[in-house]
Amino acid sequence: MGIPRIGVAGAEARIKVTRTGFSAPAPRMDFSPTPRDQVIVGDSIAMLERLPAASVDLVFADPPYNLQLEGNLNRPDQSLVDAVDDDWDKFASFADYDAFTRAWLIAARRVMKPNATLWVIGSYHNIFRVGAIMQDLGFWLLNDIVWRKANPMPNFRGRRFTNAHETMIWASRSADAKGYTFHYDALKAGNEDTQVRSDWYLPLCTGGERLKDAKGRKTHPTQKPESLLARIILSCSNPGDVVLDPFFGTGTTGAVAKKLGRHFIGIEREEGYADAARKRIAAVEPLHDTAIAIAPTRRSEPRIPFNAVLDAGLLAPGAILMDAKRRHQAVVKADGSLLLGPATGSIHKIGALAQGLPACNGWTFWHIEKDGRLIPIDDLRQEIRAAMPAD
Repeated sequence: MGIPRIGVAGAEARIKVTRTGFSAPAPRMDFSPTPRDQVIVGDSIAMLERLPAASVDLVFADPPYNLQLEGNLNRPDQSLVDAVDDDWDKFASFADYDAFTRAWLIAARRVMKPNATLWVIGSYHNIFRVGAIMQDLGFWLLNDIVWRKANPMPNFRGRRFTNAHETMIWASRSADAKGYTFHYDALKAGNEDTQVRSDWYLPLCTGGERLKDAKGRKTHPTQKPESLLARIILSCSNPGDVVLDPFFGTGTTGAVAKKLGRHFIGIEREEGYADAARKRIAAVEPLHDTAIAIAPTRRSEPRIPFNAVLDAGLLAPGAILMDAKRRHQAVVKADGSLLLGPATGSIHKIGALAQGLPACNGWTFWHIEKDGRLIPIDDLRQEIRAAMPAD
């Protein structure tokens, strides 16, 4: 018998759902205050319901994919592929999987701070069902990110395209959550000053990073690469934030969070995985504060009007500004406006007019010649900011 569908209001009912669709006994403990930097062993939904409300800054979830595998998979040499056939990935029906997904998403949403965001990773087996349920529950989808695997497993049967990617959904708690963390400028700076795209080309977890047992077998069949979690955590959290992973596995999220100066909460139902995660995280050395400090963004810097550049004596009325290719010239007026032919206006308005565009950032468009070379007037603004007293 399937578990009844529940909406957001059903969170109050505290319905207990396990990965196989059966009711689970509710543990008696409550976590108060938030259990930072701990691996909690137990059913993910039951444990989530005992965390304090609005207590985490970022959630990364790698739930069961419900792969529905049938029989063994062999390579061309007849060796057996180490596929995901564990009980934790098996569900009796799509209805059971949907009920499980709805229950853990409701529980995760409750513990998210108003401006927290959630990442969910999956494959074609489950991610579309997860995304639809997220929208039903009120999450606001911000992006879907494609993780392109640099070294995917081939399709040995030759009956389908090689499955070379997984999909991640990034969402805020609701459409009204406008102040979520996203380090756009830092990501762009690390990407040759180009916006980071929604397709990420990263390798699978291999080599020394892959946890193995004494016989050389994988500790966990779907261990995610640290590079993937590092990009997510750096993108959407700040040092000192709390990162929650309700399907912790062998602790990639916790290891990367510790390295990057964040706190973590890991929930894992399998004691063997939890033990491997604890040992792994204990060996992690956090990076120095200077290596993880968030650089201030342009939007967070104090506003400097153009006439302040004149007041500081960095430009004089009558100075000639021009674009980087010397195609346009404008005169600086005493009141801080620019004169271009018969038109007068702000550095932004006149910059847009010169290019025939609806808008322009005048600070980067206009330049002043000094010592035979052109420098953007934004450099003059930065001089003023640098001279301002620290808070």
